[in-house]
Amino acid sequence: MIAPTRELAVQIQAECNKFGASSKIKNTCVYGGVPKGGQIADLRRGVEICICTPGRMIDMLSMGKTNLRRVTYLVLDEADRMLDMGFEPQLRKIVSQIRPDRQTLMWSATWPKEIVTLANDFLTDFIQVTVGSLDLTANKKIKQIVEVMDDHQKYAALQDHLRDIYEGGRIIIFCETKRGADELSRNLRNTRYMCKAIHGNKSQEERDYVLREFKDGRTQILVATDVASRGLDIKDIRYVVNFDMPKNIEDYIHRIGRTARAGNKGTSISFFTPSNNGRLAGPLVKIMEEAEQEVPRELRDLVGRGGGGGRGRGGYGGGRGRW
Repeated sequence: MIAPTRELAVQIQAECNKFGASSKIKNTCVYGGVPKGGQIADLRRGVEICICTPGRMIDMLSMGKTNLRRVTYLVLDEADRMLDMGFEPQLRKIVSQIRPDRQTLMWSATWPKEIVTLANDFLTDFIQVTVGSLDLTANKKIKQIVEVMDDHQKYAALQDHLRDIYEGGRIIIFCETKRGADELSRNLRNTRYMCKAIHGNKSQEERDYVLREFKDGRTQILVATDVASRGLDIKDIRYVVNFDMPKNIEDYIHRIGRTARAGNKGTSISFFTPSNNGRLAGPLVKIMEEAEQEVPRELRDLVGRGGGGGRGRGGYGGGRGRW
């Protein structure tokens, strides 16, 4: 089983442990950020299931610590995200070493042409199962709030919202950069909010610690980048805040989809800066309308004029500089 991130690989292993306990099906989880010794020992002893990230599996193959000649069942989880993260060469190299008569399952939240190409290359005479629509849609149980403003107004806007929502449940705040996530987390802690950041520069030990704190309720706010958050299985997230908007509408839907799971309701709050996010205005209006959400006039006005140079939303004051 191949997954894009360490966190998702570990979560898959936890489920494998549940199902394999009674039948004594052995598994191992092979991912980066930790010493290779224990993983190599598991592979040498032999396992029925290997959950891995692409990079670490390539390492194991290059070092001659394992081979894939006996693999008969291949699972690619979150294939679209693996392509987004640049793992296509690694995936192709791994799959090329597996016997052609294997059974292959590929999971993807989206179905762009790149994924169609991958499916045609990796799967033979495949059956496609679609849950819902192939068109991008947002969960109607998510209340989408979009506020148009200038970049320097976002921190003050966030403080305003946190005063209202902090006691209401777990919160994930998305930032574009690792540095921005660290800086925002530090500033929120300085204003007495229980907050921690997670991103790709954190060690595996740090990431595991942050996730435990968040899942156990000792941290109320998780500040994350897209890559670090992908695949996280955290229940009861009540609010998602796009402090920095994503680069595309697919990631917007993925982000806000962290809330309102298992039939629950949730809220997303997004700070839309015309100078940075103008090209998202049209797709965002479409997604909101299809989900029967109230579209702010300032956002609708940006459609058709590229979104650049908007004055932003007043009433928040100067903020605390750029993030």
